[in-house]
Amino acid sequence: MRGMIFKGDRKVELISFPDPTPDSEDVILEIKASGFCGADLKYFRDGHAAAVAAYGYGAVEGPIVGGHEPCGVIAALGSGLRTSAFKVGDRVAVHHYDGCHYCDHCRSGWTQLCDEGPIVFGQTAHGAHAKYMKVPARCLINLPDEVSFSAGAAIGCGTGTAYGALVRLDISARDTLAVFGLGPVGQSAVQFASAMGVRVIAVDIAQQRLARAPEFGAAHVIDSNRMDPVEAIRELTDGKGVSLAMDCAGVPSARQAAVRSTRKWGKTALCGSGGDITIEVMKDLISKQRTILGSWTFSNIVMGECIKFVADRGLAVDKQFTHRWKLDDAQDAYAEFDKQTSGKAVFEHF
Repeated sequence: MRGMIFKGDRKVELISFPDPTPDSEDVILEIKASGFCGADLKYFRDGHAAAVAAYGYGAVEGPIVGGHEPCGVIAALGSGLRTSAFKVGDRVAVHHYDGCHYCDHCRSGWTQLCDEGPIVFGQTAHGAHAKYMKVPARCLINLPDEVSFSAGAAIGCGTGTAYGALVRLDISARDTLAVFGLGPVGQSAVQFASAMGVRVIAVDIAQQRLARAPEFGAAHVIDSNRMDPVEAIRELTDGKGVSLAMDCAGVPSARQAAVRSTRKWGKTALCGSGGDITIEVMKDLISKQRTILGSWTFSNIVMGECIKFVADRGLAVDKQFTHRWKLDDAQDAYAEFDKQTSGKAVFEHF
């Protein structure tokens, strides 16, 4: 089969790999959708080895198939599987981490926090930008017919990350939420929070993304290139600020503004990849009793909850996709995604 690898210097390549065969507790997926994630851009720009090192995953050997948002159909089962949960032909999404299986983090579904170091599909092990992918069956989550393959792929990282952060924030319909950064994670946060009955204020600098935010349920949009978002949010909230904020951009100025946009006792979730934050601890945190939390993706249990939430409420996650590509178009696809002005992108294999 052919698989896509990140070369760095904004180049990708399709090369030949052997068709995978399952080990005892693995399955082989026939990939139907493989999503693009903002984290891929570091691999696209800097190369696979440099990006893996920067994320703290250590060294990797040999070319690695990229893509960490897999979704597909089970094509083969390992001979040692002792479960009736999965069979050939099942539609499944993938929690794209694996671990030692024994530490408390792995046992509770947080394999990305594994004490022995996580395996990250598409980064330290082969991912989904190919026709087939080998993955341990324990990483699979059944995908109901109501959720498309592309939506399942999105939930596998970016969309699930938004849901996971909202869970961490303990959001309810009593809250007002400001979302900074309207890429796929931010769009998902707007869509989910709106479905929960929350009033959402969406902030970005990209006109295309701001224009689409009301489609996902945003009550207000703020162009932070044209106005101070903190002041604008205060005007919309009777001078108090929002109860909750999310940074989905990973940009220092957005992170700072997210914190400062919250009211007393407000909470901010940082889930944008990369970047720093500079705040005045007394003025911005202590004297206002604010909380800042880091939210990195989600457990496999929360991923399953997210899929059920989407299915039960009929949420149109597919609205996020502005570009659908074939694997042969990989170079053009990532060049377009690198502009960071549009919505979600995906390779589809049908």
